[in-house]
Amino acid sequence: MNKLRIGFFDFTGCEGCQLTVLNLEDEFLELLELVKIVEFREVMSGACERLDIAFVEGSICTPGEAERLRAIRAKATTLVALGACADTAGVNALGHFRDLRELRREIYGGEHPPALTDIPRPLNAIVPVDHRLPGCPIDGREFLAVLQALLLGQPPQLPTFSVCVECKLAELPCAFERDQVCLGPVTRAGCDALCLAAGDRCRGCRGLIDNPRSGPYYRILAEHGLTEEDILEEFRTFNVPGRGGRR
Repeated sequence: MNKLRIGFFDFTGCEGCQLTVLNLEDEFLELLELVKIVEFREVMSGACERLDIAFVEGSICTPGEAERLRAIRAKATTLVALGACADTAGVNALGHFRDLRELRREIYGGEHPPALTDIPRPLNAIVPVDHRLPGCPIDGREFLAVLQALLLGQPPQLPTFSVCVECKLAELPCAFERDQVCLGPVTRAGCDALCLAAGDRCRGCRGLIDNPRSGPYYRILAEHGLTEEDILEEFRTFNVPGRGGRR
């Protein structure tokens, strides 16, 4: 049986999603019985001319990155956005609220900092994306489920309900009862409410569910003293408006 050829690629980001894949350890090694990994900078060198599946992490922040992404898209039958940075541009998109010239000087210094695009962009602003794996970082079990579906020739299915459902199933106390602003009611599930189980709140790293009941949710936020600007600020970390628009 011919194994599917898969590759892992990274752009601007922390590479935590690829480390999540590696941290699967024995389960990752078992993958090698089903697929052939032909590109993965974290663990090997070299490149290939054709891919069945490309898992791509990171947002696109330079013209050079955009060109490299187009080249990956051209040689991959299927392209999967791996993690929040690839899916929505992630925390990198906060650069949208800063002057880019100032940002370049602050981060890189010197007289000739590298060129950046107008704002960090998700993959689907540059090329068509076939599937997405949300999260910061991704959930390892969800990665395995997505890969299994692709191996079977089936479209991967993401949860359509919110983190609130997982929180209640785990019998965790509501963050709002601790006077914490939580994005769980409108954020896509799939993380087993990990942050809430650790005593934190949901910050929306998995993106919004398809049809959030935003009206009632905004009223709850207002009841907790948040202004319209406060609400926008809460969403900006992972859900900056206007991240798409392929170029």
